[in-house]
Amino acid sequence: MTDPAEKKQLLHLVFGGELKSLGSMEFRDLAALDIVGIYPDYASALAAWRAKAQSTVDNAEMRYFIVHLHRLLDPESAIPGKG
Repeated sequence: MTDPAEKKQLLHLVFGGELKSLGSMEFRDLAALDIVGIYPDYASALAAWRAKAQSTVDNAEMRYFIVHLHRLLDPESAIPGKG
């Protein structure tokens, strides 16, 4: 059983890597992707994303992203009006 006071877990993945070019969303080397981690909520993921993005500010081609894993795991929850 879960505690009703417990927040619903909404998993988010933070990852990044060097892009082939500034105008592209293609990574230069998939084997070198930096998987920062999986976080239980958007606020935690955003804090991790900010820290990694700030640490790579000198490399213009390095990009970090937040992926809403909860939307991939439960597509119905991503549809407006469906919870």
